Amino acid sequence: MSFGQRAAALFRHFLPALPPARKTEALRASFGAFVGIGVCTLFTLLLPAPWDLPLYLIAPLGASAVLVFAVPNSPLAQPWSAIIGNVVSGLVAVAVVLLAPPAWAPALAVGLTILFMFLTKSLHPPGGAVALLAAVERTTILETGFAFAFIPVGALTVALVLTGIVYNRLTGRVYPFRLPPENKTRELRLGLSSAELADLLQRFNQSPNMGIADLSRLLAAAEEEAAHHRFDGVSCRDVMSTPLIMVRPDDPLEQIIRLFRTHGLKSLPVISGDGRLTGNIRESDLIEAITQVKRPSRLKNAQVNAGSLMRRPDPTAPSSAPVGTLLNRFAKNGIQSILITDGDKPVGILTRSDIIALLLSGAEERAEA
Repeated sequence: MSFGQRAAALFRHFLPALPPARKTEALRASFGAFVGIGVCTLFTLLLPAPWDLPLYLIAPLGASAVLVFAVPNSPLAQPWSAIIGNVVSGLVAVAVVLLAPPAWAPALAVGLTILFMFLTKSLHPPGGAVALLAAVERTTILETGFAFAFIPVGALTVALVLTGIVYNRLTGRVYPFRLPPENKTRELRLGLSSAELADLLQRFNQSPNMGIADLSRLLAAAEEEAAHHRFDGVSCRDVMSTPLIMVRPDDPLEQIIRLFRTHGLKSLPVISGDGRLTGNIRESDLIEAITQVKRPSRLKNAQVNAGSLMRRPDPTAPSSAPVGTLLNRFAKNGIQSILITDGDKPVGILTRSDIIALLLSGAEERAEA
């Protein structure tokens, strides 16, 4: 590689790393920062100085506004990081100003601030600016003492964060960004749990840069795209088994047994009179009912019907969903079939056999190609 090529390769590392932003998002974030800092400014002008402490704007609030309004999903922008990070930074910086020689105060304040933000899980880049500000404005800090960390730093950060919560929600962004409970997370994400996602972020030292929820959504989108390519856009409607074998809530036990035996079913949906899914009968439910009736001759007279046997409906899938997005469901807990719906009405069923047939068909076509 020539000197020119090496120089060009090196220069590329200094080019922008961020992709182009959408204009609407850039305007949303910039106007949000305007609103946030405007609210803080009004507080300093209209509110009386509490406990005779000066309430004034500080430069690090501008950096906090960038995070809160431009990247509200970042772990560095969340309320705990913003508020606790700035307050901890102020406390550490005041301690350094009181104890360290003036020449060493700026470096010590910023270095120790980063350490304590990591220890309190409140890493917030503007905290470093809070620490440096305190070390530089030594005279003011000696007058106010540790109160500086709470007024103006803490009070104005709280005002900025509250403004960010309202503004982001009004403009379609979720802030603060909370990870949903484990039982409500999507089936996608390559089958990884929240704990495994957190371990991945930690392993690649990305925890401060990306939240679990963001990684989850990225993996979900990647998996859905990969599944779409693998099955060439085949939807559940294209391969589901029809017509759907089902029962009504008042159908008797004897009829349910006959359907399971005739069609080799693993589960049987229970459909109401208006065509809506109300429950599901599994093979294990049927076996339990039969064992309770003890004598086969009593099956006809048994007061058991589909409504008394059924359990809550299993998760369904829309008929328009790509087949590949359901692979994780079949891989989990030995699921044998998934009910396919149009709106809230069942229209077919997708089984392991349907998936295997589709995979084998694709393998043959690829082999011929």
